[in-house]
Amino acid sequence: MSAPVLTEQALPSAPTASKRSSWYGYLRQPTVALSVLVLLVMVLMAVFAPLIADEPSGAGPDVLQAPSGAHWFGTDDLGQDVFAQVVWGTRTSLVIGLAASLIAIVLGTTIGLAAAYFRPIDAVATVITDVMLALPTLPLMIMLAAVVSPSVVTLTLIIGFFAWPEVARLIRSQGLVISAMPYIDGARVLGATGWRIVTREILPAVVSLMIVSVLLTASRAVISEAGLSFLGLGDPDAWSWGRILLNAQRSGTIAIAWWQTLFPSLAILLLVLAATLAGMRFNDARDPRRNGG
Repeated sequence: MSAPVLTEQALPSAPTASKRSSWYGYLRQPTVALSVLVLLVMVLMAVFAPLIADEPSGAGPDVLQAPSGAHWFGTDDLGQDVFAQVVWGTRTSLVIGLAASLIAIVLGTTIGLAAAYFRPIDAVATVITDVMLALPTLPLMIMLAAVVSPSVVTLTLIIGFFAWPEVARLIRSQGLVISAMPYIDGARVLGATGWRIVTREILPAVVSLMIVSVLLTASRAVISEAGLSFLGLGDPDAWSWGRILLNAQRSGTIAIAWWQTLFPSLAILLLVLAATLAGMRFNDARDPRRNGG
């Protein structure tokens, strides 16, 4: 009985060194370093928004001013600073993106792992997932957002609910591969329960895929939030990038005040591009076939 214990204690050193090497190689990539830097700046901007700029409110004397030293991103038709709007919009957009992504990851991972290991659940979960993927997501989100009271919480719940099927399909696919491994059969023979096998053996093997899913799902959630807010279905009491675009459209100043749409659009583009690149490169770094493993 002592041999397996010694073997288990001796094995982790190699994987640990391999993980450190993969992380080092991952962060050394120029695109990854730049993407992580952009994401870090966005997070810091959201956390310290009150210290960076005052929350836009009321009206100011500088109406439709072009970008300058006094107003880096210009002002809107009410004289409000667009830079302050973008900074405060970062907080709302990131909160909705991350919270909706976590909802999708929890639901998708739970359903995906259950379908991968418990065969009776697989058929039902697969049908539900396929039906959800076949639904017209955007019209349904618009309909639900129009019915319920618009707020940050409702937007988060709506976006997260419609984002889990893709995560479930990815987790199920990877979970089926892990479930067929010999050590899973060995754990089952030794008397491990299904819950223990799923949580202790299969779940750790799909963590890297979950990290990728968080980044990609969060980026899509930010786009969904911006789209719903631009349609007037966002929280009217919270600044977001979509609300900035909506205000520019409603004021009719898009043609003459290009800065009102340029800077929030660039913020959306940078966040989505950074999250997508970071997720894709992380997935490549964890793939042994790409690392010669």
